[in-house]
Amino acid sequence: MSTIVESQIGIIKSESIASAVIEKLGLAQDPEFATGQGSGMISISRLLGWSKPATEASAARYALEPFERKLSAKRVGPTYLVEITFDSREPDRAAQIVNAVAEKYITHQMNSGVLQDEKWVKDRLNELSTQALAAQKALEDYSQNRNKPVDSAVTIDKLAAAAESSKNAYDNFRYVLRKTEATQQQSPPVFEASLVTAASPPLRATSPKPRSVLGIAIVGGLLLGIAIALLRDLLNRGIRTSGQELPLGAPDERIERLAPDAVRPDHQSEAKAKPVRFTGPG
Repeated sequence: MSTIVESQIGIIKSESIASAVIEKLGLAQDPEFATGQGSGMISISRLLGWSKPATEASAARYALEPFERKLSAKRVGPTYLVEITFDSREPDRAAQIVNAVAEKYITHQMNSGVLQDEKWVKDRLNELSTQALAAQKALEDYSQNRNKPVDSAVTIDKLAAAAESSKNAYDNFRYVLRKTEATQQQSPPVFEASLVTAASPPLRATSPKPRSVLGIAIVGGLLLGIAIALLRDLLNRGIRTSGQELPLGAPDERIERLAPDAVRPDHQSEAKAKPVRFTGPG
């Protein structure tokens, strides 16, 4: 049982599922997942027109790393249940991503099962058809042979019986296949994975801790302030006049001030998808 569940967790956390969710939700254009292509000097050089923007394919590749890092899936005790969680700055986005991961996983498993069944049916049908044709050809070749032994009638009867049996097996398989297809059109197929409970946005941020946030904010703000100062100095050099200077102590209305109780965007919220259930042999 453990091997079955662990293999399904691997599929849930696979690159194919991640790529499908990134494409569906447009996460390649989300700043939270575009850090590899839109930060630091790369971002500044794009603002100045020194570099070209990333293509859609490369943007999706950049989004993969933070997506896979934020996604987690674990088994719930000794059961066939898997709990999927995702860390995000936005609670609604975290819940949306978790639900999309579960949806894409179930769709992936359904499609994989259908493709495997279709391949087996096609291979089996071809095998029975080949056997029927071979038996019929053996009967015809023997019947046309002029140098038949004395007991040729017995051999012909055996070949005829083999040809008839092969043809009946082929016809019966096609009949059962048609009946099965008709039944599937009337009712949806039974699948072995289902979503027990969908994810909902968390009521409060789960990480990082306030002290860590403060330290990151100071360092990050300092580096960002230096970069902005250099960029503004580069763009405004030789253009500033005395009329642009503000009196000492006068408030600068261009500076946006955060309210004391404002929620910081870098607080991580974790949404949990209640377990995906797997049914199968233990």
